[in-house]
Amino acid sequence: MRVDEMLKLDGQVAFVTGAARGLGFAYAEAVAEQGATVVMTDVDGTALDAAAARLKAGGYNVHAEVLDVSDTDRVAATIDGAAKTFGRLDIAFANAGLSAGPGPLTERGAMASVDLARWNTLLNINLTSVFVTIRAAANHMCKRRSGRIIVTSSVAGIRGERMCGYAYAATKAAVANLVRQSAIELSQHNVNINAIAPGPFLTNIGEGRLHDPDVARQFVADVPLGRLAQTDEIKGLALLLASPASSYITGTVIPIDGGASAF
Repeated sequence: MRVDEMLKLDGQVAFVTGAARGLGFAYAEAVAEQGATVVMTDVDGTALDAAAARLKAGGYNVHAEVLDVSDTDRVAATIDGAAKTFGRLDIAFANAGLSAGPGPLTERGAMASVDLARWNTLLNINLTSVFVTIRAAANHMCKRRSGRIIVTSSVAGIRGERMCGYAYAATKAAVANLVRQSAIELSQHNVNINAIAPGPFLTNIGEGRLHDPDVARQFVADVPLGRLAQTDEIKGLALLLASPASSYITGTVIPIDGGASAF
């Protein structure tokens, strides 16, 4: 099979959480550009409608549904509904997540300042909702013995990260190992699951603090390539993992971080 044919997704159905902006939007756009029908979900209905309209204007087949991933019953029901509506589910991106705020070298981010209510919120959204997304998507994919699940982890999940809060680092490490654990079971059903571990991308996570030049400079100080990434730069890796080109890749956590994890 030609490489360009390996990357085609015509006739496939994809589901993306946190798709209104940032990396989630880039994931949705990447697979839509290759012919997939994309169910875009996000808690922010206004931003989601605008994002879906942008892709529809480009001629892509996308559908928007408001979804708060902290409601895990609703997550499963929305995935089931998408599979029923479109008759199949081929690709799922478990992407929605929250920042825990500044890292441990700041007063607000120090261990003594960690708010346990916020900690538990991140556990629910960054970890439990990811597990539920994986489980609900796998339920449909295993029956068809085909599917790709992609989870957004972080470089903070594979090494210590001075710029990221405790709960964020902990949950992103947890989802990385959740992917490895899931691969053991799902590989029996020809379903591949992998994680992307981004470094500092210019998104609005954490109330957009990476748009602050001082904060950006601190993040970039740990990046050998010496800059923040643009969201389009994640699309190639996302497409690889969502497509038949990744047929022999499962249980991996792949950094895309400008070399930060090389330290």
